[in-house]
Amino acid sequence: LSSSVFTPANMVSASEIPELRTLSPADIQKEDFEPVNQEVREKALEIITDVRKKGEEGLLQYAWRFGELAKDERKFLIGRDELKVAFEALPKNQQEVLTRTAERIRTFALAQRDSIRAVEVPITGGFAGQVVEPVQRAGCYAPGGRYPLPSSVLMTACTARAAGVSEVIVASPKPTAVTKGAAYVAGADGLLAIGGAHAIAAMAYGVGTSPVDIIVGPGNQYVTAAKSIVNGICGIDMLAGPSEVLVLADSSADADVVAADLLAQAEHDVEARPILVSPDKAVISKVNTALRKQLAVLPTKDVAIPAVRKGFAVLTKDMAEAIAVTNKLGPEHLEIQTENFQKVADSCTSYGGLFIGGLSAEAMGDYGAGPNHVLPTSCTAKYTGGLSVHTFLRLRTWMRLESKEAAQPQIEDCVVLARLEGLEGHARAAEQRLLGGPEGSAAKRLRTT
Repeated sequence: LSSSVFTPANMVSASEIPELRTLSPADIQKEDFEPVNQEVREKALEIITDVRKKGEEGLLQYAWRFGELAKDERKFLIGRDELKVAFEALPKNQQEVLTRTAERIRTFALAQRDSIRAVEVPITGGFAGQVVEPVQRAGCYAPGGRYPLPSSVLMTACTARAAGVSEVIVASPKPTAVTKGAAYVAGADGLLAIGGAHAIAAMAYGVGTSPVDIIVGPGNQYVTAAKSIVNGICGIDMLAGPSEVLVLADSSADADVVAADLLAQAEHDVEARPILVSPDKAVISKVNTALRKQLAVLPTKDVAIPAVRKGFAVLTKDMAEAIAVTNKLGPEHLEIQTENFQKVADSCTSYGGLFIGGLSAEAMGDYGAGPNHVLPTSCTAKYTGGLSVHTFLRLRTWMRLESKEAAQPQIEDCVVLARLEGLEGHARAAEQRLLGGPEGSAAKRLRTT
């Protein structure tokens, strides 16, 4: 660390360094885990409505207001050729890091793609099956406000390309050279140098670019709210809001390691939430001591301190209750730092990403070990998973009846079920396929029974 980190202006008093407050399992019900703040949603809707009605002029007004573009600058779309120039201007070691990380993400995503395929199975009188096809156009959002996140560009755009998406557009405000380089390595066709709810609106409604079929990627609460609003106009991956990590630890855990992992998430955003769950009061005490010590000298403490205040520790009566609390919270990132870490991990059912054992740092997942780092937050992991190639795929089913004779049992069942539901039109449509048609013996028999 440079000595500038420890200048007086950067130092805070010991009394200002918080620790995780300790809650009981019953207390967590009082915590706010709403994925979308309603007040923020109303503001996001106002922005989206402006962009939709006013088009590029409305979009530019917000880009200028938030300092994403210089006043009167109208160019906000960076083409692939410009992205290539940005990549080639990066130092060689940065190029290599981006390339290696992209390859790891791509390898894992392609393995996921290979796990699902087209199928064809025989049915009564014919065949049925599914085809697997990607969406045509994807919008990939990467935060760029407090910190540039080229890793999110790689995670989203590489995965879209691995799924077979034809056109990929990235949106990220105030993109750095590394962010642009990441977009090039990931195979993006272009980059919108704007962010927030107005960027989501631009991609959904085709303002300054063609409309996309799906929008993916993490973002702040305005981005999350905007995604919830445009869902239906286009698809979205999930409501991925401010980051969170839950460390499930027992007495075998290294308090310094646990504290470091909690702070790694706390520095993301003042709204981030670090959580510790343990059946051991001494573990919570040791982690809080280590956390305060590390937080005092963390260069990003100004962001991390409010996040630590938002976070908490949960003291449980035993490991079984600790696992139950963890499953109830369904955290974005779940670290298992216990003696029997694999056994405990196997009992956990709700999480975005799982990191098993003390060596498996969540930070490594953030930076391209393979699995995606775009994950569900705010307890939504209880019903959905993280970003993957499957997010960009459409499963389409089909059926083809070839033998009228062989299909008769299925057709007769269709007639009966339709009438059981009171849908006579359905029944008559099926009767047209019966041997002898609607006036044949089969149709008459079905009417009487």
